[in-house]
Amino acid sequence: MSAKEEILSRITSALRDAPAPEPIPREYRVSSDMPEAELIELLVDRLEDYKAHVDVVDLPHLPATLAERLKDATSFVVPHGIDAEWLVEAAPTDSARLRTDAPGAVLSVTELDHTDAVLTSSAVSIAESGTIVLDGTPNQGRRAISLVPDHHVCVVPVSSIVRLLPEALPRMDITRPLTWISGPSATSDIELERVEGVHGPRQLDVIIVKGL
Repeated sequence: MSAKEEILSRITSALRDAPAPEPIPREYRVSSDMPEAELIELLVDRLEDYKAHVDVVDLPHLPATLAERLKDATSFVVPHGIDAEWLVEAAPTDSARLRTDAPGAVLSVTELDHTDAVLTSSAVSIAESGTIVLDGTPNQGRRAISLVPDHHVCVVPVSSIVRLLPEALPRMDITRPLTWISGPSATSDIELERVEGVHGPRQLDVIIVKGL
């Protein structure tokens, strides 16, 4: 018998006479019929409360908005699956400013640390908690690129916004590396002093895109 089997056997033996657990009530909300405009408004409210900057734009205005948000970055990284049309104004000709992270050509931690910003899309967003989920698909990239640079510009398609967590979970592939983002990285020490950038980007710009 392995150590694991012995431990589990002892636990089973210890619990043999224990009373059956009470059924867990599952009466929480699992769906919502909130209209799109209200979903957007709720998500914006939550994100801004977390100190994120939020734009709500139509798809044709996305390239200009990205260019504006990235204008101060001397360099920025994108995952290999990002839509090239999004970048026509942010990096139309300056290839030195744009860095692409791709399988077989990943940027090192040092390279990412010397990159000012990152641009990704997102998988699903939960309006009620102001949470954006990245799942590592080609237009979002591996987790490191969204955690090391100090500035994250994240595109949120309106079609990916739900109100409740139970609505979001069926849209996710839980076997993928999920990154859950609720505002810029921040924590507080024992004196309740807010410290930003400890676990990820200090600055989060969210662009909610209608028609996407």
